[in-house]
Amino acid sequence: MPYQPDRSQYPSRRPDGSLDIDLASGKYLKLWQGPQHPGITGNMSVELTVCGDEVVEGKTHVGYLHRGFEKLMERRTFIQCFPIVCRICVPEPDFNEYCYAAAVEELAGLEVPERANWIRTLILEMGRVNSYLMYLGGQAGALGQGVIGQWTTYVRDLMLDRFEELTGARIYHMFILPGGVRDVLPDGFEQRMEETLREIESTLADVRDVMFKNAVFKKRTVGLGYIDPAIVDAYGVTGPTARAAGVAKDVRKDQPYLVYPELDFAPVVGKDSDVYTRADVRRRDLLMSVDLIRQILAKMPRTGPVMTPLPNVLHWKIPRGETYIRGECSRGEYGYYLVTDGSGYPRRVNVRGPSYTHAMALLERLIVNCNIADVAALMVSLHTYPPEIER
Repeated sequence: MPYQPDRSQYPSRRPDGSLDIDLASGKYLKLWQGPQHPGITGNMSVELTVCGDEVVEGKTHVGYLHRGFEKLMERRTFIQCFPIVCRICVPEPDFNEYCYAAAVEELAGLEVPERANWIRTLILEMGRVNSYLMYLGGQAGALGQGVIGQWTTYVRDLMLDRFEELTGARIYHMFILPGGVRDVLPDGFEQRMEETLREIESTLADVRDVMFKNAVFKKRTVGLGYIDPAIVDAYGVTGPTARAAGVAKDVRKDQPYLVYPELDFAPVVGKDSDVYTRADVRRRDLLMSVDLIRQILAKMPRTGPVMTPLPNVLHWKIPRGETYIRGECSRGEYGYYLVTDGSGYPRRVNVRGPSYTHAMALLERLIVNCNIADVAALMVSLHTYPPEIER
């Protein structure tokens, strides 16, 4: 359990829940953490109330990035929404493509070819690898280990090469469309992917030695940001953050989709529920994704269609209905709630990303009693992407 200071020195709360703080007394001070770029938690800010070097309250502020995607989609045709959904999570855009496409397919009654489902699963695991590599660099950088970020950025660029080879783009791919995917794997893709996976594994071995075995990193992360397993469901905690607390939440296993039932894997689970454990769970989950990519490439059908015939997408009207599609992204449960009214436009789109609950309610709870110097490490450990909040 983390260190617990004497809370009797903290201010009392008013009936409305706010702290009874007299800033003029000089005992308390307001500080701002962020916003700064790039990525991870860089696009949001936390208003800190501190007593000395200890945080007594933190309030999350968002709105520093692009926002309003859900309402923009109500004014666009179903196919025009794809350039929008990618922006909801820049480091892992493919999951938005899949969830939105799967929701459209269910309401439109489209059947996706088997080969396309294998390629979709491959794309999602490639995106998961990219997201975890960005996270590891951010977690290390928050504690002064900048070299880790340089290593992980290098191998992440190699995976971006594979994305560019497959989709024609490095960041926003728009490769998963209603009815399937845009194309098959290019010749020699499997061999080049294997080379990339080996480089990632080699780099992660170095990351394990330099980051996870580092005495300073352990000293600053073990016991920091403890999450009680009893609050996991109440606070909407999902993904690696929940699994690090010993709660084996993984939509890939709980409600299997795509071709995950045909793959051999088990959710990576920890028990100490602190910053160190959350980082280690993600490192091991990344290695599991490397193995899943190998399984997918070995089992994937080599023939067959990858796209089902669609009507004229510029005049495509989908029957009235509603659905909720969910899956497991690198940060936890991701879901799309889509409502249609029989017209050529979505009636309502609501995106459920893990960042909302992790960066708002959960962070504001965990940040109390935290030292100012540990705020950045705590924020990154929850692995949030602010555009999901500002959607």
